[in-house]
Amino acid sequence: MKSVLELVTKFGPARLTAMAAVTMTLIGFFAFVILRVSTPDMGVLFADLSMQDSAAVIRDLDARGIKYEVKGDAGQTIMAPRADLPRLRMDLAGKGLPSQAGVGYEIFDKGDAFSSTNFVQNVNHLRALEGELSRSIRAIGRVQAARVHLVIPERRLFERDREAPSAAIVLKLMGDLDPSQVRAIRHLTASAVEGLKPDRVSIVDERGRLLADGARDAEADKGAGMEEKQIGIERRLRSQIEEIVAGIVGAGRARVQVSAELDINRIESRSESFDPESRVVRSTQTRNENSLTSAAEGGVSVGNELPGANQPGAAPAPKDTTAKNEETTNYEISRVTRTEVAEGGRVKRLSVAVLVDGTYVPGADGRPTYQPRPAAEVERITTLVRTAIGFDKARGDQVEVVNLRFAESPALPEVAEPTLLQSLMPQTKEDVMRIVELTVLAMLTLIVLLAVVRPLLRKMLDTEPVAVSLVTGPAAVDPTMALVPRESAARLVDFAKMNGQVQSEAVQRVVEMVRASPNETVEVLRNWINEP
Repeated sequence: MKSVLELVTKFGPARLTAMAAVTMTLIGFFAFVILRVSTPDMGVLFADLSMQDSAAVIRDLDARGIKYEVKGDAGQTIMAPRADLPRLRMDLAGKGLPSQAGVGYEIFDKGDAFSSTNFVQNVNHLRALEGELSRSIRAIGRVQAARVHLVIPERRLFERDREAPSAAIVLKLMGDLDPSQVRAIRHLTASAVEGLKPDRVSIVDERGRLLADGARDAEADKGAGMEEKQIGIERRLRSQIEEIVAGIVGAGRARVQVSAELDINRIESRSESFDPESRVVRSTQTRNENSLTSAAEGGVSVGNELPGANQPGAAPAPKDTTAKNEETTNYEISRVTRTEVAEGGRVKRLSVAVLVDGTYVPGADGRPTYQPRPAAEVERITTLVRTAIGFDKARGDQVEVVNLRFAESPALPEVAEPTLLQSLMPQTKEDVMRIVELTVLAMLTLIVLLAVVRPLLRKMLDTEPVAVSLVTGPAAVDPTMALVPRESAARLVDFAKMNGQVQSEAVQRVVEMVRASPNETVEVLRNWINEP
């Protein structure tokens, strides 16, 4: 303890204060490095959460004892250990979290139907219907979140005063929706709400783009649908042509453009034709009449009216007989009634342009040389294209196949198999940032060790030099100064004390010898003086 106190006293208060400050700084620095390295890598568990969903997820994480971080003013983003993200998402999804701030028909499981008013029940029914529609729409690909607003007017006393319902949908997308997917969402919503028509559904994405206008009339929707149909026909024909041409000239060696002209008019025609040669008896009616009329037997007189005037045996008077036959036959004439409705969207005309590249053969210098394709091969390609699109000359279709040299494209580098070192390299941005962070911390730690800790340790261990005079032999030897470290100063002091005692005893013996033999002493001294 005495040596320690002497060492502390020798340092002085200024040096001790500096050493304490450096020590505390080093402790804090290494504590930060240890905590930062030991902290698990955090990743985004959920983002853009509502306050209700964020609170429910945090309660579940607290119950599990899992470390997490909350970012955002309202806790919209929750961070969790990256290694546990898939398992946490699956477990929370099994519990219905996050619910995207939407409720379904389970809202009626929590309320009391007997104490609720009719207004509250209607509001809950509307909320439940909106929530169920939101869940159904989120099941469609590329739809990350959905919010549905339904406007269902109250029932009126008279049907003519009743207003049609409408709907507004806001989507958060991961990419762009196809026109067919937009129509599917509109029809899904219209089918789930009584009296709602698809053309009364408006759809907007998170960037404010209008995907479907619920205020347009049916004619505008019809025109948009016709344009989509035209694009679909052109895309389908182009795919068919590219597939069949690529099998001949090679993949990527053909360019195809298709232009389809559609007839957007809706034509309705009715015709009725009669065939006079085709007759069928419908009904026959026959009528026969026979009549018999007798001639008069004389004039009318008093004698004829007397009894016995008509004597038997008298000649009969002549009679008039009439016969009449009438027959009526009804015929049905063959009649054909035809009603034709030609809906808009029929292909009116097709125009196809196909550009094919030539062939490349090794030249004299070994480099590939371009050669055009033979005319017969181009003609065969033209025939195949016409067959693929259903060419109709009477319709005015046009097909043009041209052989031209393509612009030289830069050669793509060969993709080699990844080596072991490449497979161990970080693949994502988060992995790269993590490695950079660890590298910076390691460099800072090395700089602190070399620039602060090492000089401090050397200064604490090194001591001031101590001069010690060593005297040996019966006489004093020329003193030599030896530099020794401070930690061994105590041992050297003890050694010097012992050496002093030995020297004093030797001097005393020499004095006694000189006194006992002065002549011999003089002779020895004379010999030492005369020695070279």
